[in-house]
Amino acid sequence: MLRTLAVPDTPVLHPIEKHYMRRGGCSRIWLNVLRMLGIGIFLMVKIWLSPVAAQVPAQADVVLDGQQIFQLSRSEQFTAQERADLINLQLREAVQSNQPIQIRTEQRNNQPTILLNGRHLLTVTQLDVVPPASAAEQAEVWAKQLQTALQNAQTERSPDYFRRAVVQAVGVLLVAIALFWGMGWLTRWFSEVVQRRLPAQASPVSESSTGIEALSKLVLVVARVILGIATILYIANLFPLTRRWSYQITSVLLTTFTAPILTLDRASYSFWDLLILAALLFSLVVFVRILTDFFKLRVLSAAGINRGAQEAIATLIKYTLMTLGVLILLQIWGLNISSLAILASALGIGIGFGMQDIAKNFVSGLVLVFERPIQVGDFVQVGDLHGTVERLGARSTEIRTLDQVSIIVPNSRFLQQEVINWSHGNPISRLHLPVGVSYSANPEKVRTTLIEAASSHPSVLQNPSPQVFFKGFGDNALNFELLIWIAEPNRQFVISSDVYFLVYAALHQQQIEIPFPQRDLHIRSGSLRLPLEVESALIQLSETLPIPPSPDSK
Repeated sequence: MLRTLAVPDTPVLHPIEKHYMRRGGCSRIWLNVLRMLGIGIFLMVKIWLSPVAAQVPAQADVVLDGQQIFQLSRSEQFTAQERADLINLQLREAVQSNQPIQIRTEQRNNQPTILLNGRHLLTVTQLDVVPPASAAEQAEVWAKQLQTALQNAQTERSPDYFRRAVVQAVGVLLVAIALFWGMGWLTRWFSEVVQRRLPAQASPVSESSTGIEALSKLVLVVARVILGIATILYIANLFPLTRRWSYQITSVLLTTFTAPILTLDRASYSFWDLLILAALLFSLVVFVRILTDFFKLRVLSAAGINRGAQEAIATLIKYTLMTLGVLILLQIWGLNISSLAILASALGIGIGFGMQDIAKNFVSGLVLVFERPIQVGDFVQVGDLHGTVERLGARSTEIRTLDQVSIIVPNSRFLQQEVINWSHGNPISRLHLPVGVSYSANPEKVRTTLIEAASSHPSVLQNPSPQVFFKGFGDNALNFELLIWIAEPNRQFVISSDVYFLVYAALHQQQIEIPFPQRDLHIRSGSLRLPLEVESALIQLSETLPIPPSPDSK
């Protein structure tokens, strides 16, 4: 059967190719050199990036201007890639030549053969046949596909198509820019809606809000990357030259991402598989945080459980769900958990030698969660550090000081030294406020004044009521100590300051003097007597010294 594809005597060329055609034969030589150099660089990059470059592929693509036409299998003399490279080269030469293109099929050596301009292009073997078709039927199908591909290649090299493609590329680029901006606006709107949906008791910097924000940013970055890649590939596929480059780059990337780089339990995993696993694990962490915060704020808070118990229960639930989720994901991903025994052994050795502090802090965190000597919301003193416990983590505890500064304290520190927990058990605590008055003051009046001043503060408890102790007689004052009870230990410094203000005003109103340190210096007059030996030595020394002339003797 003969199939003829008529083309005009003067081929329609791309404007860039016209430019080089006008430059003469020398320019064509340089163009071919550049093409060969580009192909060489591409092959080097492909061999360097592809971990399976040494493996012979079972099938190879027949490509024209970056568009796949069909796939070939190996033959008795050539591999699939060698056959595809020869056919691709002939197709490119046919499109760029000035000769008419003729495609026909015929039987040679009892095998269907596809001819291009009377030259052998392809012999269809039984390995190339896709059942249930025969070799002759397969040759007819491929001949039609080659005809369509050559027609499209000639059309895409016309000036009219080039102008339409440029206009279409500009339109697609503008749409992509609008979508790029719209994705950012949509992500910000979604984050604001989620933040408003969170309960009012939730902290603006809680784990769930932080996880939602991180997940939203990750989704935004991935969506924008996909949009950018899709836009670049779409615009590149509009032009034959750039489509050819994009096909080569895409082939290298697909080979690199899908090539096995890790083997566990006789199963191979590619970089793409590891990327999917990392995305699933990150999503699991964010989901568990959101679920834990929801359970804590909606269930535990409604049950009337105190804040410390809520954090302890939520922490146990979080780590349990994370452990189960990781095991389930690894099983779904295809990894046998029993193959992690070696990894667990290595991790145990690492904990024993290089991760002692981390293991110690982790175990201390479990002790703190179960024994609950300190809880979230307690006001504690660790050394010189005063603050409220905001978070109990697996390795460290976050304490917010009175200066509203967050300090991260290792968990082992709470078990290795004394910790004052002002809120443990009973949050009511007593403050000691020393006060000194002058000796002329009436002690009973001082006691009454101090008790009235302390009782007037709203944060001072009336039961137990304030008390005043007479501590003794000082050098310059009568020493008293005012004792008050408060139920807000985290405000003890503020309450002490307020009570001191009230005490000073009350003493001043009652005309009770607050003394300051005084010292009396007494100087006694009299004669200075020296020993006789010292006095005689001074007299002899004065007699031996020359007497200087007086100014009047001049």
